[in-house]
Amino acid sequence: MSYLILGSSGQIGDALCEYYDNKNISIEKFDIVDNNFQDLRINSNTILEDKIRSSEFVFFLAFDVGGSRYLKKYENTFDFVDNNVKIMSNTFELLKKYNKPFIFASSQMSNMGYSPYGQLKRIGEIYTEILGGIVVKFWNVYGIEKDLEKSHVITDFIIKAKNKKVIDMLTDGTEERQFLYSDDCCEALDTTLNNYNTISREREIHITNHKWDTILSVAKEVTKHFPAQVIPAEKKDEVQKNKKNEADPYILEFWTPKTSLADGIEKIYNHYKEEK
Repeated sequence: MSYLILGSSGQIGDALCEYYDNKNISIEKFDIVDNNFQDLRINSNTILEDKIRSSEFVFFLAFDVGGSRYLKKYENTFDFVDNNVKIMSNTFELLKKYNKPFIFASSQMSNMGYSPYGQLKRIGEIYTEILGGIVVKFWNVYGIEKDLEKSHVITDFIIKAKNKKVIDMLTDGTEERQFLYSDDCCEALDTTLNNYNTISREREIHITNHKWDTILSVAKEVTKHFPAQVIPAEKKDEVQKNKKNEADPYILEFWTPKTSLADGIEKIYNHYKEEK
């Protein structure tokens, strides 16, 4: 079986490629980082059409997105909205044309109407529901990241602690989040694929560890590996506005996360400590 991974060079996409490579499962990668012609924003992209037509299953992970720092800077811009509208319009059109089974990577922020990112993900969910695919809602997935401009909070803290010996936070750190290590995320996606025909479309698939941690506690966990001064800001969270969703536990009937936050941070630390 051949799986097409759209967004194969992103944090989750890259980890998923490695996951399937280790299982000797055939995959096709597609990401603008690797080739300018692999741009989902291009209308009538024959390369994309050929890939979707020949694939047996599609992971739609691609999106113009990053961590809170990136979203705060860009999500209210024309280009951010335009990029993601084009990505979705072109991709969903071809998924419909060739009637391919697929998973769309959404976010637990899709019910946050004040967030352009959340609203765009909700549009993607509607497309997916119409086409009969499966929506998965990622919470705060963390792992090895290549594009540090778009880095998420844990990687951001680790890089700051390593390079500057200071973690200057965007918020006061009191907001709570649920985190999930990328390897566990890949297992969740694979489990969802393997149960594609039996998973209820009436329930929500929330891919998270179902445990709450404050951002400040995450920063302190990072300093156990890279000693650094933690400097909280005075501001509250301006991206999610401290809204707390409740994760539907439905996926736990099929899959269980394995990696604790402390163990996940240690794994990322072991990767970045070798880099200069």
